[in-house]
Amino acid sequence: MRVLRNTAVAIAAVATVALVMPAPSWATKILSSQVGDLGKAKRPLSRAIRTKGATQKASPLRLDRGRTGIDATSALIGLTNETGNPLPTSALNTDFLGSASTSPEKRFCPTSMVPIGQSYCIDAYEAALLQMLPDGSEQSWSPYHQLREGIKVRAITGPGLVPQGYISGKEAAASCKQSGKRLCKPEEWQKACMGPKRTLFPYGAERQANKCNDHGRSSMQFYNQGLTDRPEDSWKWGANGNMLDPRLNALEGTLAKTGEHPECTNEYGVFDMVGNLHEWVDDPWGTFNGGYYLDTHLNGDGCAYRTTAHDMSHKDYSTGFRCCADMSDE
Repeated sequence: MRVLRNTAVAIAAVATVALVMPAPSWATKILSSQVGDLGKAKRPLSRAIRTKGATQKASPLRLDRGRTGIDATSALIGLTNETGNPLPTSALNTDFLGSASTSPEKRFCPTSMVPIGQSYCIDAYEAALLQMLPDGSEQSWSPYHQLREGIKVRAITGPGLVPQGYISGKEAAASCKQSGKRLCKPEEWQKACMGPKRTLFPYGAERQANKCNDHGRSSMQFYNQGLTDRPEDSWKWGANGNMLDPRLNALEGTLAKTGEHPECTNEYGVFDMVGNLHEWVDDPWGTFNGGYYLDTHLNGDGCAYRTTAHDMSHKDYSTGFRCCADMSDE
């Protein structure tokens, strides 16, 4: 049997596009500040065994349709202005992944992705979602809401976005596919997380406090008074859909915007692979990696964190994702 584990969730929106559903005032303020959509491209959990304090929670419009020529060692560097705010959509919709390779074997990654060696590409940041409308237009999808039946979305990524939580592994895989990408294979995800130096954390061999978003507060206990980690309270985790409450990841001190922890990275140029949201990987049995903002230890440390307690249909506030793609010769 698989052992239950923690959960985490998040959300995303984009530039001046309209919100998919009416959002409460606390969500509207955050969503209105998000900038464009970048890239294409994660995966979820369920009512898991909680970490102390709570269960884990879980782009230019049409920007990532293009490809960018890159050197295999090129890396995406934070796209923010001097104030730390995300660049406008117009600035994001560029070939910023690196200079063209001088090698005759130049290969390509989709915009907003970084190369890992010369074999595959990975999103530099956790993914957000755009809703694809019947008329061909797109609008932002609130990162604080789970998907509804019939809603068609695609994955986007970039700095300064609220990443999507509340998403299942199946939904994450489908949204990557809509952007011409796929979920990362488990070994691809771990290689990208550990970096070329193969360290347990993206930034080094030992955990360093506050480098990544792994020091958050328990929104589950904040909104569910009396909820504890005692065995007799285990049935309360997930009861009445409380792990899909859109308020959970909007609470201050929980989910961070992509790239908000600039030291949570490595030489490849990937961000937030430890903490913030659990990230689904391509395992038909159901696995998400990296931990979330309340726990990066219970199921393994740092890049070795791996939860296998839920199948691909599971979702909760702590589950998120990022996408991978094969490199192209053109």
